[in-house]
Amino acid sequence: MTTLALARSWRPKTFPELLGQDHVVKALTHALDQGRLHHAWLFTGTRGVGKTTIARILAKALNCIGPDGQGKMTSQPCGKCAACLEIDAGRYVDYIEMDAASNRGVDEMAQLLEKASYAPSNGRYKVYMIDEVHMLTNHAFNAMLKTLEEPPEHVKFILATTDPQKIPVTILSRCLQFNLKQMPVPLIVEHLQTVLAAEKVESEIGALRVLAKAAQGSMRDALSLTDQAIAYAAGTVTQESVRNMLGTLDDAYLIQVLDALANKNGAALVAVAQEMGERSMSFSLALQDLASLLQKIASAQVVPESVLDDWPEAAEIRRLATVFTKEEAQLFYQIAITSRPDLSLAPDEQTGFSMTLLRMLAFRPGSAGSGPSQSAGSVSTPAAASNANTSKPASATPAAAKPAANPTSAKPAVSAAPAPAAPPVAAPKATSAAPPASASSSDRPDWHSLMRALPVRGLVQQLAHQTELQDWVDSAQGVKATVITSLPQLASADCVGRLSEALSVHYGKKVQIEIVEGAAQKTVAKIDAQVQSEKRQNAEERIAADPFVQQLEREFGAKVVSGSVRPA
Repeated sequence: MTTLALARSWRPKTFPELLGQDHVVKALTHALDQGRLHHAWLFTGTRGVGKTTIARILAKALNCIGPDGQGKMTSQPCGKCAACLEIDAGRYVDYIEMDAASNRGVDEMAQLLEKASYAPSNGRYKVYMIDEVHMLTNHAFNAMLKTLEEPPEHVKFILATTDPQKIPVTILSRCLQFNLKQMPVPLIVEHLQTVLAAEKVESEIGALRVLAKAAQGSMRDALSLTDQAIAYAAGTVTQESVRNMLGTLDDAYLIQVLDALANKNGAALVAVAQEMGERSMSFSLALQDLASLLQKIASAQVVPESVLDDWPEAAEIRRLATVFTKEEAQLFYQIAITSRPDLSLAPDEQTGFSMTLLRMLAFRPGSAGSGPSQSAGSVSTPAAASNANTSKPASATPAAAKPAANPTSAKPAVSAAPAPAAPPVAAPKATSAAPPASASSSDRPDWHSLMRALPVRGLVQQLAHQTELQDWVDSAQGVKATVITSLPQLASADCVGRLSEALSVHYGKKVQIEIVEGAAQKTVAKIDAQVQSEKRQNAEERIAADPFVQQLEREFGAKVVSGSVRPA
């Protein structure tokens, strides 16, 4: 003898038994009590949330005649009359359930609508329930439009779908639409406790929570997984047995992963991944659970009261919320969710999971040196290198010493090109002394190298690349730079302010920029364009001089397409 599956034996038979869909129950109950019934309803929602169940309860409410056979339409079907019993058993002649996935053509729809014109055999209403209605063809939808809009008085339509976006708006406009919600985890856990208590099966609350999370909002899936867990455990349904059955990850592993990230311990991360692989755990579910845990940590950092005390991992979440910064929690969450689809591209899931953990370890906020002092160093290094190259001929021509380095690179500039009339001890004094109150023309920075190295992006970078330095006045109060640009439309107040801020961070003092409209000749953009043009011209000359190309031109009349040559 076989037992009925929990999802079938515990299917709700009345509106009060229906869980998690109070908004739908309330609307249908009021409509039945007041006698204001629509002729077509559309129930949407994910699998296992009660669409077919509501359709059957509604069909019973429409056709219930009470235990004495004298009852009227009611929101509380008796469950004892012939109509209620036959609908529950699936053999009521005036309640027709149709699967649109296997009856999706216009011929099947025509046959259904042809029978709709006949009066019900036994019931008060003839109820048509079309499941997965979005699977119908366009011709089938068109065939049912007129009947769905003005059906006979004795006909009611109930449509159900998991994908309402595929239903034509002409169908949607003819129905009352109800969107069924996914079941929250606490509600599923509470219902599973009731079910297992009635079935006399012992269980752990942690096991029920794992089952509820794995169901992903579907009560039917939760009951089906519970059936499987009962068979797997062969006794008490424990958390360990459920995790082994599902291949899900114990929270202890996730805590180990986050502790290893906090301690920057790469060996511990690899060891955790190796142990998970030995236990044949699902790495895709592991990333899903890790992302969920990181979301709770990020919420705890912003809203501490969001962590509930009845969570098993509540203490660890509060602790890790103080260990990681908000930026780290956000970054780790982003890496976890974006790496999950990539597991299928990895050599194997364990390798993909290990690389995800190593990516979290390698890419940490601020690790690339984004702080002010680090940014200054990153700017001054290319500028100093450029000035060192330009200072080589300065000993022969004093005028070539004009593009000297900025204050951070003044030391090599002075030692490389000392003034001819200065005494021998003047150079060391200049290198160790503070910058003078007012700068001379020889203290002007190499604007081209400086603009290329500044850590700015977007419109600010475009403005920087379209400017040429005209004047540079360095004083104790700060620096005033006058620059020329031929594109004044880029020089908005915000862009100029951000460029000044970047220069101020670089020099360690306030830098004020004054924009002057004019014909700038030596901007970064123009110099780069000139260099690129010279490279292209050289490449074209080398191609033209190539013996093989010349041979092709002589023997086959080949021609090099103008503009097609690109420098390597």
